[in-house]
Amino acid sequence: MRTERNLTRLDRVFARLDREPERPAHIDVSRMSRHRVVLFAATLAFYLAIVWAVSVTSWLVRFDWQVMFFRPYQQWPEIHAFLDYYVVLGQRGPTAVMVTAWLGWRSWRQHTLRPLLTLGASLLLLNITVGAAKLGMGRLGPHYAITIGSNEMGLGGDIFPSGHTANAVVTWGILAYLASTPRARRWLSALSAVTSLGVGLTTVYLGTHWLSDVLLGWAAGLLILLALPWFEPLIARAEAWIFTLRDIVRSRRGGTAPAPAPAPVGAPVMATQPSPTDAGEVPARSAATSRPAPARAPVYLAPGPHTARSERTPVTPAGSRRPPHADRVARTATTTTSARPLTGG
Repeated sequence: MRTERNLTRLDRVFARLDREPERPAHIDVSRMSRHRVVLFAATLAFYLAIVWAVSVTSWLVRFDWQVMFFRPYQQWPEIHAFLDYYVVLGQRGPTAVMVTAWLGWRSWRQHTLRPLLTLGASLLLLNITVGAAKLGMGRLGPHYAITIGSNEMGLGGDIFPSGHTANAVVTWGILAYLASTPRARRWLSALSAVTSLGVGLTTVYLGTHWLSDVLLGWAAGLLILLALPWFEPLIARAEAWIFTLRDIVRSRRGGTAPAPAPAPVGAPVMATQPSPTDAGEVPARSAATSRPAPARAPVYLAPGPHTARSERTPVTPAGSRRPPHADRVARTATTTTSARPLTGG
C-alpha cells in the first residue's frame, strides 16, 4: 500500500518557486552606477536645502502661507470630489495591496521572491526615514497652524515631509525599478512620476500639506528608489535564507520529495508475450488485455517485380474511404471469347 504525504499550500507554493524560471535568461538588476550616485547626491542636497529653507523661515515658508490663504479647494470646487478619490493613490494601505498583488503575480510567474522582497525593503526604508523625519521636525499642518508666517516646526506635528507624496513615489516607482525591459522602465517611470506629482499637488489643493511638505516628500521617495541597488545583495541573501529555512522545516517534518502519482484505475497493463520456447505454457492475460486486437486492414504487397498491373488483385488500401465491393472481380491479362462456328454458305 503506497502512502503519500499531503502537501500543504505553502509546500505547493515553494514547489512552484523551485521550478525552472519562466523568464529571460538575464534579468537586469540595477547597480549603483556613477550616474546613479550623482543623482542620489543631488537629490540629497535638494532634500537638505528644503529642510534648511523651512528651518530658517525663508521665502519658502512665506510662499507656503500664501498658497494656504489662496485656498485652492475653494477656487476650484468642481474637482474636489474627484481629488478626494485620487489622493488614495498615495495612501499606504490601498497602494501596498495593489502593488503587492501585481508583484506577487510576477514572483509566481518568474519563480523568485525578489519583487516582493524589494517592495518590502523599500517600504521598510520609507517607514524608517520618513517616519523619523516627521517625528524629528514635528511640523504642524495648515489646518493646525498657530502663528501666521512661522514655520510651525518642533510643535509635535507629523506633516513634514508629506507621507502621501513619498509613498506614491516609492510604491509606483518600484514598478519601474523592477521592469524587465528598458522600454517598460521608461514608460513606468513617466507614469509613476505623473502619479506622484498629482498626489502631491492634490494634498496641497485639499489643504492637508504645505507645498514645502510635498517638495520634501518627492525628494524622500526618490532617495529611497535611488538607494535600492545598495540593498540588492541583502535582498538576494534574504531570498536564499528563506529557501534554506524552508528546506530545514521540511527536513524536520520528515518531508520527502513527492512520490510519482499512481496509475489510474482501469489503465491498460502491458503484458509480455510468451517466448517461443514455452510452447506448452501460455501465461494468463489480464482482464485489460483479454480482448482481441482489432483486425488491421490488409497492406498491399506486390506479388513480384515482374507481375503486370492488370494481373494484381485489387485491394482496398488502409484508410481508404471507398468501401469494398463484393461483386468486383479481378481483371485478367487476356479475355476469352467464344469461338463462333464457321458456317458454309
